[in-house]
Amino acid sequence: MPEMTVTVRWPDGRVQNCYSPSLVMHDHLDIGGRYTVDDFRTRATTALDEAAERVRAKFGFACTSAAATAGEINHNADRYDTDSIVEILDMHPPLPTPTPSIAPETS
Repeated sequence: MPEMTVTVRWPDGRVQNCYSPSLVMHDHLDIGGRYTVDDFRTRATTALDEAAERVRAKFGFACTSAAATAGEINHNADRYDTDSIVEILDMHPPLPTPTPSIAPETS
């Protein structure tokens, strides 16, 4: 299962790297995206819950790292006004780029 890191800038300029055990964060956040603290908290913790469930389904146990990251995000989010802005600086690795299929030539 691929792991990833999401780098965010909090409203006070502080940068945090957030770990996820799954690329599911790409389904909820966009690089360069700007979200209110409240929206970011909801999107990130929803994604981390999904990631933790993927780990449970594949390996049969919960991912404590996903829970720890969600806890860090909630703790940090509590420091700011809910309508302040969090920016997504990077998501690594990026989603794979689909390879275009080439149709066979017909004569």
